[in-house]
Amino acid sequence: MKKLRSKMTTEELAETLGVARQTVNRWVRKNGWKTEGINGVKGGRARLILIDAQVKAHIMNIPAIRKRQALYQLAETAASYGDAKPVAVLPGIINALENMTLAEQERLETLLTREGIQGFLVRLSIHQPAE
Repeated sequence: MKKLRSKMTTEELAETLGVARQTVNRWVRKNGWKTEGINGVKGGRARLILIDAQVKAHIMNIPAIRKRQALYQLAETAASYGDAKPVAVLPGIINALENMTLAEQERLETLLTREGIQGFLVRLSIHQPAE
């Protein structure tokens, strides 16, 4: 599953989850998810879904998503990072990812799926092997 951004269009969320746009629209109505309009789009129908805890909980309760997450977690061995603390660079990384085109996001997802986090870090020349 692709990483969820803090705000996503119905189409982006549907593509990320591998479901129909109509399915996401149904979830928005049924569960009362928070949305906001997109500036510059006439008619007021284009909305951004705020990806909050309620939305994430719903997504993680979808059996197909849970299965995909479990398979991904089994495939990727967790690296030990010790007392990892958030660093100041994290907002910049998140911003960069959110500003990538859809095609770039898809290529990055393919790379991460194929090579995992460690392979990704090696390609960036920032991987530090475990001691």
